[in-house]
Amino acid sequence: MDNISRIYSKLLADHFDDGLEMAFIAGPRQVGKTTLARNFQQAAGNYLSWDNEEHRRLILKGPSHVADYLGLQETPLIIFDEIHKYSHWQTFIKGFYDTYAVVAGIRIIVTGSARLNIYRKGGDSLMGRYFLYRMHPLSAAELLARPPGNELTGPPQELADDRWRRLLKFGGFPQPFLRNNTRFYNRWQRSRLSQVFRDDIHDVAKVREIRQVELLAEFIKQQAGQLTSYASLAKHIRASEDSIRRWTTVLKDLYYCFTIRPWHTNIARSLRKEPKFYLWDWAMVSSPGAKYENMIASHLLKAVHYWTDIGSGNFELFFLRTKDKREVDFLVSRDSTPWFIVEVKSSEVSLSRNLAYFQERTKARHAFQVTIDAPFTRADCFKINYPIRVPAKTFLSQLT
Repeated sequence: MDNISRIYSKLLADHFDDGLEMAFIAGPRQVGKTTLARNFQQAAGNYLSWDNEEHRRLILKGPSHVADYLGLQETPLIIFDEIHKYSHWQTFIKGFYDTYAVVAGIRIIVTGSARLNIYRKGGDSLMGRYFLYRMHPLSAAELLARPPGNELTGPPQELADDRWRRLLKFGGFPQPFLRNNTRFYNRWQRSRLSQVFRDDIHDVAKVREIRQVELLAEFIKQQAGQLTSYASLAKHIRASEDSIRRWTTVLKDLYYCFTIRPWHTNIARSLRKEPKFYLWDWAMVSSPGAKYENMIASHLLKAVHYWTDIGSGNFELFFLRTKDKREVDFLVSRDSTPWFIVEVKSSEVSLSRNLAYFQERTKARHAFQVTIDAPFTRADCFKINYPIRVPAKTFLSQLT
């Protein structure tokens, strides 16, 4: 089995070198959050999970009982996993941080599934006491073990054919990627979706119309990468448009899918409202072309989240489309300024004219036509400022 070093280990080390703020690690189920935290500086003995009945009783007694139980003077690091399921978790964490982090220098890691983000939105009494890091599935650059540094992009490196094939087929979640087995992936996917729909949506998001939300999720999967009309979804699901918007927000909060919006600044006749949906697990997408586009979207989202979370700027992901159907799949902005645009192609075809059209109007520094089946090249695509074709293996290896 492969040995994979996650980039988030270095992120945690840098985080605690800089200060005592808590590290919140949020992300999809089974993306590796708990493993990451427990492996950090051999912290397994300082781990408390709300899902563990003994740990739950201890947490309910209050911060001082937790500190006494763990002997934090000798082990100055603690991990709270899934504690956001506790209705008063923010009060507990605030009290624990103010007493044991600020005064005694105890370091705190809080990990949780997407529900961590949901509860975070309900009034942030912890402001100034933590930094949030969004953990993503494995990517090409992470599999290459490119060391994260101050530079946003790195030199091209070639990913082994076997790892590239697995990334395309099984996606980036660690378990199915490492197992490299179709039957295992099918069982793993069913289990993960059952947890999302039966546990998270019903118990945490308090949505009762489970069957309709499952049907909505299936429509989103079938339309991955396409423009999505909430009115059209409402018609198919036979629900109100307000319900569709509420349910899609839940599906995004629980990391089933994500959306990107159209960029419209300086683009005449640009679309302004209709988003595109993509899945966090791109292996679920059946159409090869849509799957490849979803994989690139996931890599780009991981990059913009990581660059933003480490403080390199405010990065966002968009797409470009006008009402007369000129389109480029993606635009990445840095501090509200277009940085590069990306068009995804399955095979090597002539360069899309829309790259030059949109590069001229957005003033983006780079314009890439990323080709999935093109062989790897060592040319640094980020050194070229005009529209070019670039192999996906090259382009993705330069991200995060």
